Amino acid sequence: MKVEFWGQEFNVNMIFGCIGGFLIAVMSSMFGFGGGPFMVPLMTVGLRLPMFIVVGSSLLAIFFNTLVGTVQHYRFGNLDWVFLCAMFPAALIGGWIVPQIAKRVSPLVVKRIAVVGLLILAASLLGVLDPLLKAMFG
Repeated sequence: MKVEFWGQEFNVNMIFGCIGGFLIAVMSSMFGFGGGPFMVPLMTVGLRLPMFIVVGSSLLAIFFNTLVGTVQHYRFGNLDWVFLCAMFPAALIGGWIVPQIAKRVSPLVVKRIAVVGLLILAASLLGVLDPLLKAMFG
């Protein structure tokens, strides 16, 4: 299927995307993790979409989950207003600036940065970083 975005045309295998997205959704709901770290490689490698489109799509996908989670935390009295007021503008500014940078930087550099971020996330989830951080910072 051909998808057009801001005057650029991309060929996307929708069947592969739907099957991959479904499998990621099943796995993330079974094991309790967010699917974003897996959807980004699916869209960049599997669907061959440029990173500036993938970033925006990912942000749109997590926006609704974040909104519902924020409302639930508010209902339970767990909302930290100072933290919200600090992070909300930062998220908006970052959501605007990062795609602008990603459009101007080589896609290979953006993918390498994403890989480093995913490796750090994986190491953190596996508990590998905890002893290292304790050794470094006491």
